Amino acid sequence: MAESVMSDDEVRAIDAYWRAANYLSVGQIYLLANPLLREPLARRHIKPRLLGHWGTSPGLNFCYAHLNRAIRARDLDMIYIMGPGHGGPSAVANAWLEGTYSEVYPEVSRDAEGMRRLFRQFSFPGGIPSHVAPETPGSIHEGGELGYSLAHAFGAAFDNPDLVVACIVGDGEAETGPLAASWHSNKFLDPVRDGAVLPILHLNGYKIANPTVLARIPEEELVQLLDGYGYQPFLVGGAGEIGRVSGDEPASMHRKMAAALDQALNEIAGIQRDAREGRTSERRRWPMIVLRSPKGWTGPKEVDGQPVENTWRSHQVPLAGVCDNPEHLAQLEEWLRSYRPDELFDEDGRPAEALLSLAPEGERRMSANPHANGGLLLKPLTLPDFRDYAVSVDKPGTTLTEPTRTLGSFLRDVVRANPSNFRIMGADETASNRLGDVFQATDRVFTGEILPTDEHQAPSGQVMEVLSEHLCQGWLEGYLLTGRHGLFNSYEAFVHIVDAMFNQHAKWLKVTRHLPWRRPIASLNYLLSSHVWRQDHNGFTHQDPGFLDVVMNKKPELIRVYLPPDANTLLSVGDHCLRSRDYVNVIVAGKQPALNWLPMDAAIAHCTRGIGIWEWASTEGGEDPDVVMACAGDIPTLETLAAVDLLRRLFPELRVRVVNVVDLMRLQQSSEHPHGLADRDFDALFTTDKPVIFAFHGYPYLIHRLTYRRTGHAHLHVRGYKEEGTTTTPFDMVMLNDLDRYHLVMDVIDRVPSLGGRVAHIRQRMADLRLSMRAYTREHGEDAPEIRDWTWPY
Repeated sequence: MAESVMSDDEVRAIDAYWRAANYLSVGQIYLLANPLLREPLARRHIKPRLLGHWGTSPGLNFCYAHLNRAIRARDLDMIYIMGPGHGGPSAVANAWLEGTYSEVYPEVSRDAEGMRRLFRQFSFPGGIPSHVAPETPGSIHEGGELGYSLAHAFGAAFDNPDLVVACIVGDGEAETGPLAASWHSNKFLDPVRDGAVLPILHLNGYKIANPTVLARIPEEELVQLLDGYGYQPFLVGGAGEIGRVSGDEPASMHRKMAAALDQALNEIAGIQRDAREGRTSERRRWPMIVLRSPKGWTGPKEVDGQPVENTWRSHQVPLAGVCDNPEHLAQLEEWLRSYRPDELFDEDGRPAEALLSLAPEGERRMSANPHANGGLLLKPLTLPDFRDYAVSVDKPGTTLTEPTRTLGSFLRDVVRANPSNFRIMGADETASNRLGDVFQATDRVFTGEILPTDEHQAPSGQVMEVLSEHLCQGWLEGYLLTGRHGLFNSYEAFVHIVDAMFNQHAKWLKVTRHLPWRRPIASLNYLLSSHVWRQDHNGFTHQDPGFLDVVMNKKPELIRVYLPPDANTLLSVGDHCLRSRDYVNVIVAGKQPALNWLPMDAAIAHCTRGIGIWEWASTEGGEDPDVVMACAGDIPTLETLAAVDLLRRLFPELRVRVVNVVDLMRLQQSSEHPHGLADRDFDALFTTDKPVIFAFHGYPYLIHRLTYRRTGHAHLHVRGYKEEGTTTTPFDMVMLNDLDRYHLVMDVIDRVPSLGGRVAHIRQRMADLRLSMRAYTREHGEDAPEIRDWTWPY
């Protein structure tokens, strides 16, 4: 890369800014006091526990300084994503230099005392975390779990035509599966309606204790790889000699980085201008930068005779023995003074005026950009009245509807009403999950070659489909975190692929709820369909309802799990979730034709309660029941009501109460979850001493976990998925897991002692029916007519 035409004064100025950020980064890792080294460094000035990551920080600071130069020169609207999020000292240092940190946290003022507080709090009890956490102004990506930076960056750029997202991709992070898939995100970026992403691949050569793959392949091979992904890489630093990077010439590096950044930004502007003015419709190669710099740049070159700078030893704390080793302490002081802090900060500890003039102003500061605090920009969705899509239900349980197809009609009009702030993500499953009506209003986004035989593919649209759940989740998170709305639809079993991503997003939300300056964002909405009980055609690998168990581990105030039993309840739940803020909503709903149970008014009332008695199906007649038949999920509801039909005919004197659960969190105690039922209300529904036969969509243990402190828990018997499955018929699936109607009747017989002496014969009859139903499937390849065609009797 040719060097830019920067004057010597410009180079000195940007180098000073970089030195200041590096000084602040080192200080955060090591210092409790004496932040400006106004006295010789002593043991009492050092933290007792040295935590943090130095190795990536100087490279991050280098990029930040140069991006600031570009923002000022071009008046850019830009945010900065640090893939190596363990470089937290860098993000905090730059936010403090820009003044944003002191605006958000006035006690950490931009002076000597504020610097002391800044240093002391880092990775210190009661202070701030070591990573680019939610507490860090300007961050939408913590980067603790590596691999998601580039997906977040593209998600932030979608529908943000004026935004540039600079994304630092660590070379270690680049080895993860999600990041490897994320390079393909450029095939889904529309230069007309979207913003731009500028990836900066930071090749500092090392992870914790190993070299990185991309830093150790020939430069020609690396360029070919990135070129094959569809990028135009601009190279900065090094001569391409593997494993040998010199950091001794920062002036030359500054000039090369400035030139690369100018060229990349010119390319971005040209791509967008040509597309927006209609001069080309061809997919162009977006620019990126490859920065090769030493790990631990400007830090100690050697410690105790071992090389440190430009090796893996600089990854965390290069001088780990400063508390006990006077030589290490002296080396730390020499390191800190090498940045010449007296030139960078005035007598009061404020950044020198020359530094302040280099930072952008107001919301152009990356640490103060409102896109990085998306709740500031969030606008409510314009939602159609979901009641207009209601399925007519004259008699419960007599007509069939595909619930997700009904929801798809609603979502079609949500898409139409919100063309620039709502997107649907899916791993090639939107049509399969019966949401196909949305394609009446929009297309799938794809900027690659589109053939005449393709359907609903276009460079612009509001449905994002790629066969990577990681990308779907990462794009949606970036989209939500920058102030928009969306929905991720997935096969139930395969949402497990993003268990860890859900985990990280839930942690982010947990922290932001306690930061008043972080405004609420739209909820992360999952629609899980093609679920365990209707994956009979794909088999065992597609049968897993365990995401609910994963979700339930997170903070109760964040988590909502809904199991609507039919189309109208799904509409009500869907509308509610799209209006919500700062939650993770999980909706599990079937796509196959299913019985309609509730007219819309009743569905709304039932969903509002979250749990309730279905009087029309119960036989208790206002008295205490003999047994409670509870259900949560569409197929458990079907089997429960079919079992109640049998019980009504077999034991007409039996008082049966049917309780349906839509909001799973209602089962928890009110002291444990905001939606939880008080004990008296729970006992009123389920009784304290009567048997409860609970048919559940997922693993039975989850219901026990939610209810173990309830008075009548000893009387609770749960049927659900017990890891039995194969390619078979729908009813054989429930029989394999003892969730079928006949087994539920047997459970009642086993637990209601007042049924009399004839129960043995009836129990045997139920067992025989199970055998005959299974035999029918083996002979005919489908379920028996009395199963397939069952409806609620009138």
